[in-house]
Parts: sequence; structure tokens; C-alpha cells
Amino acid sequence: MKRISAKWLLIPFAALLAGALIHFSSFMENRPAVVDPESLSSLLNGAVSFEHQVKPVLERRCVVCHGCYDAPCQLKLSSGEGIRRGASEELVYNPRRLTPMQPTRLFVDAKSTEGWRARGFHPVLNERQPTPKNNLENSVMYHLLRLKQRHPQPRGGRLPDSFTLELNREQSCPKIEAIDDFEQEHPLWGMPYAMPNLSEQEYRTLVSWIAQGAPVPPPPAPSAAVQPQIEQWESFLNRPSRKQRLVSRYLYEHLFHAHIHFAGSPPREFYRLVRSSTPPGEAVDEIPTVRPYDDPGGSPFYYRLRRYHPSIVAKNHIVYEFSGQRMERYRQLFLEPDYEVRELPTYRREIASNPFKTFAAIPPMSRYRFLLDDAYFFIQGFVKGPVCRGQIALDVIEDQFWVLFFDPNQPVITNDARFIGQMADELQVPADGGSNLDLLRIWTEYWRGQRRYMANKQAWFKTIGTHDLKHAVNYIWDGDGGRNPNAALTVFRHFDSGSVAYGLVGDYPETAWVIDYPLFERIHYLLVAGFNVYGNVGHQISTRIYMDFLRMEGEDYFLAFLPAKWRKTIRDSWYVGQRASIEKLFAAPREWLSTESVTGYRTNDPQRELYRHIEQRLAGAMELARARNLCGRDRCEEAAVQIEAQRAMEKIARLRGEQLHAFPDVAFVRVRMEDAEQDFAFTLIRNKAYKNVTSFLADERERDRADIERDSMTVVNWLEGSYPNFFFSVALSEIEEFTRRCAAIRDRNDYREFIDRYGVRRTDPEFWELADWFQQEYARNKPVQSGLFDLNRYRNR
Repeated sequence: MKRISAKWLLIPFAALLAGALIHFSSFMENRPAVVDPESLSSLLNGAVSFEHQVKPVLERRCVVCHGCYDAPCQLKLSSGEGIRRGASEELVYNPRRLTPMQPTRLFVDAKSTEGWRARGFHPVLNERQPTPKNNLENSVMYHLLRLKQRHPQPRGGRLPDSFTLELNREQSCPKIEAIDDFEQEHPLWGMPYAMPNLSEQEYRTLVSWIAQGAPVPPPPAPSAAVQPQIEQWESFLNRPSRKQRLVSRYLYEHLFHAHIHFAGSPPREFYRLVRSSTPPGEAVDEIPTVRPYDDPGGSPFYYRLRRYHPSIVAKNHIVYEFSGQRMERYRQLFLEPDYEVRELPTYRREIASNPFKTFAAIPPMSRYRFLLDDAYFFIQGFVKGPVCRGQIALDVIEDQFWVLFFDPNQPVITNDARFIGQMADELQVPADGGSNLDLLRIWTEYWRGQRRYMANKQAWFKTIGTHDLKHAVNYIWDGDGGRNPNAALTVFRHFDSGSVAYGLVGDYPETAWVIDYPLFERIHYLLVAGFNVYGNVGHQISTRIYMDFLRMEGEDYFLAFLPAKWRKTIRDSWYVGQRASIEKLFAAPREWLSTESVTGYRTNDPQRELYRHIEQRLAGAMELARARNLCGRDRCEEAAVQIEAQRAMEKIARLRGEQLHAFPDVAFVRVRMEDAEQDFAFTLIRNKAYKNVTSFLADERERDRADIERDSMTVVNWLEGSYPNFFFSVALSEIEEFTRRCAAIRDRNDYREFIDRYGVRRTDPEFWELADWFQQEYARNKPVQSGLFDLNRYRNR
């Protein structure tokens, strides 16, 4: 259910007291009937198929808002288990939480509906005597669907202000006892909330299913193509040698959040790598630790592959492939190298949260190569993993920047195993200790360690001499001669969500990062392995502040490729305002700024010049990257009309500053052909400039004209982002006019006229048709990597 105002709770005290004295059963017996016998009879005329009738409606109309940690009222409608679990008033995303909340991970933290009731979740389906009438009368889900049908929302224009649509809007999670009061207080707040009504057929399908007891078939078993691979992988991961056990632990701590897809299996069949108290061959009994490096307990445990059967949503769908080639790669990286594991590391928090200590026996280059092989997957984890949404992890980064990597074959000090071993204490990232007092350690222990680490790197940096620019860019990994599209990535921040694309996408960004092995590993352990979405405010702020350190480290590596005389000027131009105060608190060694390391620049715009050399260095990998973005494969063809439309859309990509102020962060555009099967899509991505990116919980209202003048637009001919903010639809014959009108927008009135002609508002009768088309287009182009787009953040324009 949608997050909605809690005004209905303000019932006079006397009424509350009276209501508290009425037994629930007598309340239900005396309340007005909501289903007449004739209607009920027609609803029960034949069973509905969950797989073929109910599930498609649930996915396209319900799961699009109820599918992750940020599902309103924690009501996850993406599986039968989630529907039966029901709803909770407790917020998962709560930046003011003083003490950690008890985890509420579906399938993990309680194993039955009764277990969830003990955890405070209340039902949305009938849990009394299972008759068709009771199944409807006692179902919150039915009442909210019926409320929408009885009170349709407007069929044009903006929704009235009585609808609360802010991301952090106050949520209300009505129980069946209070549903009548809720309906009287908010007659327009039925489901789907603030979206067009269901069609009559969709409505009857869901209501018939609820009346029949909301049956859901049991989860599917592994397919014939996957079962032998599961057996092979579980055998591999659970081999008893100390070397294998350490390697399996490393793999688990980096893949626990993955949706694992087996080569040659059906495109929508995924698995999770878990720790289980039961061995292969028995039913999986997942050990419910909060973090992957938490102590699994004293009893033996096993690495198992557990099928993930809920509907797939894009915002947390991070795919990793298992195959025979993958297993052989693991052998090459981790098992064939000659090293000894004398004893297995402890699970004590101070050791387990530091991968440089826990996995010291594994050669660092093996670990770095493992991360580079699938850098896209791991960088996706930083913005789509346990965080799933939120400024805690994302307000530290720019709206668009490029990510590059140091070549593992180059003599960089951070590629050296001895150096990494010496610096292990200094490389510790904040671990969630459950106390807000841990925040004090950021200004003491962690920052002192970071300073010592930077000072040691700086001492080495002063010894490397100078390199010609053409030679210096060889220190940037080129994807092993252009064979790996992970060599460069583009990160987009869409205010409070993010996405990652292969390659160097868009115009030259304001900033770029160059990542080495220690930086890569620390970001993973800060934002993925060590991030507790249920943690308190101290954990969230410490994560946020330490990520500032890591962002600046990646940016400084990039600056080191520029002439010394330009570094400080360029660095200072990236951030003004609050960055100055941040640097006073965290004064870092800065001698490297004046240490010349690269020569051969020929222009007065060295950053642009460096970008051109990087593009040349990575040209081979970028061809593969573009294909991955378009269709999820290494090769795909574009039609001539798509290339023609791309040229027209480049006019929009050239827009800057106030021309963009009316545009949302992410907009999808459908380009219509005479043959609808040939339609294709673009994404308009607004890149907002924030001079105060280092401020905690900054929002767009804090931006001033100096920020807005530096805004830019990226246009890509694929669907980018998990949370579309608006849809446009334009015929190919009008594409030139569309781009001309878009470029002519100067104020919100111009933008409204533009929307009237090409936009699709929340109230538009064609909204669901267009939303379905984008979902289908994504699934068609990327059958394995795609997931349902989330519509929670669709704008009310």
C-alpha cells in the first residue's frame, strides 16, 4: 500500500477508547456488507490462474511500487510469501533511527506467517474462516482495490495536492479494523495509489483471486538445465581444504547480494548464494546474519544456492553469471597460485570487517582481477545493493562521472602485496557497531588511518618521476586489450537513486575516478558487505562521511594524471561552498598536488585533453560497452531509423543550465513507428550540478543559480535507471519537432505545453499502456538483466 498521510489516526480519544473495547469478531459481524451475493457469485465463476492471469496484473500494477526495502508499509507484493506476510508501520529507511531496528528480510528473518505476526506485521488478506465472503470482507487489499473503483481518480491534468507523493512522505498502513474510517477520510486513496484505475478485467481478476483465498503455487524447483550445475557449484564451494574454504568465504562476501544466473538456463531463473546450516542435498536453511562477514555460529555451515522466485524488480536486480568458464577462472585466480593458508581467519568483527586482514593469504592481484573481471556488477552493488535507495550512499557523488581502473600489470604501489599488508590497519572501514557513539571514531581512528595511508602513498608518488602523457595513460586498464567492456563505467546519480552504464557515456564529465584495488575493496565493504540498511543514524552518517574520503581518493587518482600546476585549480572548481569546511575537518596530505608526474600536455584545457587520450586508450572496450548498454550482449545491430533519431536527439543533449530546470532526473521517451513492433526508446538523464555535494541530506531546494547554470543533459538510446520520473511518447515523423520544442523550453509554462503535447501524466488513460510498453521493451532487449521499473517516483506534472 502507498505511503499516505496518517491524519486518519487523529480520531477523538473517546472513539478510540470505545473501539478498543469492541472485540474484533463482533466488529466484523456488525460492519456493513461490502460484497453483494450476486457479485460474489460471478467472481467465483471459475478459478483464476495465478501464473497466467493474476501474476501479470500484480507485477505491472502493484509490484511496480511494492517490491523492495522501500515498499510502502514494507508490503512486498512480489511473491506469495510477501503478500501473506502483510504490512508493517515500521520504516526501513529512517535516517533518524537512534537504535538499529530488527531486520525484516523476507525469506530470512522469519520463516512463516506466524513468525511475521510475532514481528509486528499485520495481514492484508483474510486470516479468519476462509469463505469467499470473508476473504473479501476481511482483506485490506480488497478494500483498497474496491475504493479505487468506487472513486476513480481524475482522467486528465495534475493530481490535486491532497495526494502525498514525496519520497519520504508520511506513511499509513491501515488495518482491517480501521479500514472504514480510512475510506471515509481518504476516498481517493484507493489502489493503485495516485495512478490510473485498473481496467475492469484487471480488477475482476484480482478480486476473484482474493475471493478464492489468494492461492499461490509453491515456488518452482530448479530447471533441468540448472540442477546439475547447482550440484557442481555446491561441491566446488564446500571442498574441505583451508585454501578452498578461504576462497569460498571471499566469493560469498562479494556475491551474497547477486542474482546468480546459470549459463544456458531460462532467462528469468535466478539464485542467491547463501550460508545454510544444512548440507547439499537437503533443503536450504539460510543462516540469518545481517552482514555476510558476521559469525554464522559454532555449528558447521555450507555454501548453498537458493532459488530466488519473487518477481524481479530493476532497482535491486544485480546479475552475476555462473558457468563452467567462471569456475575455471576461479581456479586460475584463487586455487592455482602457490600460496598457503596456515589457518582460517576468525569471524571477530574487528578482523572480519577488514578484508585486507581476513583474506591476506590470497594474492591481492587475484582479488583485484576478480573485481575487474566484472567491475560493472560490483559498481552496481554500490548503488543498487543493500542500499536499494537513498541519499545515505548517493548524495556523496556527482550526478554523472566516469570510473576508470589502474592496470593490474603496472608497477603501482597499491598493487604490491607487501604494501597492502603493511597498510591493513589503515585500510579499515567503519563497521556497524550498533552504537551512535561509533560516529566519533570517524574523526579519530578511521581518519588518522586514512591520513597515514595517504602519506605512505604520497612518499611513493614522489619517487616515480615523470611520464609522457601517452605513456601515463597506459597505467589505466584498457580491458585486457579491449576484450572486456568493464574497463570503464559511467555512474549516474538520479538524486536519491543511481544507475551504472558500461563505457564512457555522455559528454565529458566534471569529475572522474580512477580506482585501484584497495579503493575498490573498501567501497564494497563500506556500501555493500558492511552496510546495514536496518542500522541506526550513527551507522548511516559514518558510512556517508567515510564515503567522502573514498570519493576524494578516486578523484585525486584522476587528478594525478594532470599537470601539477592545474591540479588544485581543477580540484577546487569541482566543489565549492561546504567542501571547504569539510577539508578543514579532514586536512589531508597535499604534497602530491605539486609533484609533477605527467608531461606532454599541449593545451590550456588539460582535463579535456586527458579525456581524449583515455578515449583512445579504451576505444576497443568501448565498442563492446555500447552493445552491452543497447542489448545486454557483446554484439547488436541498430536500425537506420534509430541512428537517424539519435542525431535528432543530440540537440537535447546540448541543452544546458536553466533550459533544463523543469525536467526530472530520468525521463523515458517512446519513439513510435508506423509498425508499433518497431518502436524504440530513449532516456533523458538530467545531470544536476551540486556545489554542496558533500553536505549530508542535501536536496534540490538547496541549489542556487550557480549550480543550475552547470546542469547538463545526457541522452541515451536505451532505458537507463530503475525509477523513471516521467514518460514521453512521440512519433518518428515528429522527432525533429519534439527536439525543437524541447530546446525552446524556457520556463515551466513552456514545459507544461510540451507535456500537453508529448507527455503522459499520472492521470492519463494511456498511462498503463505506455508503462507496459517500457517494461516489455526492457525485457525484450535484456531478457536476463531486466527487471520491473519502479513507479513510486513518477512526477505529478
